[in-house]
Amino acid sequence: MNSTRKIFYDTEFIERPCTIDLISIGMVDLQGNEYYAISRDFDERYASPWVKKNVLPLLPTRDKPVWKSREEITDGVLNFLSPSKDFDIELWGYYADYDHVALCWLFGKMIDLPDGVPKYTRDLKQLVDERKTKQLPLQKNEHNALEDARWNKDLYLHIKYEEHINSVKGKYATK
Repeated sequence: MNSTRKIFYDTEFIERPCTIDLISIGMVDLQGNEYYAISRDFDERYASPWVKKNVLPLLPTRDKPVWKSREEITDGVLNFLSPSKDFDIELWGYYADYDHVALCWLFGKMIDLPDGVPKYTRDLKQLVDERKTKQLPLQKNEHNALEDARWNKDLYLHIKYEEHINSVKGKYATK
């Protein structure tokens, strides 16, 4: 049986009709490996006032090495994911629908995803709702793709810890 590698990720993007223009992508796994890149190719002219206020000011200056072409980002994401027959990959995001589309579009279309890369992302918001998770971990720096990916990992571990505590409580509950 294959083991599973959980990847938590987030993207920042410019949304406009018929396109999601990738600004940045951050990915982390349970072992602490991370990938972060900002696209040199997004068109800032189409950014909404919200993106201009909440995302663009958080980006480092363009002379930093995290600024990459879409092709470099695609290669970096594929290298980070490292799909293999030795393990399955689970992708996790929070409100992840557009994140998954942005990820797919790095490779072309969803059907162009490399073998071993899931064609869907599991959504932490749905998990929060299903588990009726009341308290979410504190998030310090929102709207930075890497910080959001780290928070996604923290949220996942928080939910799993909460599940474990509740199962232990139920197992040893007195009548």
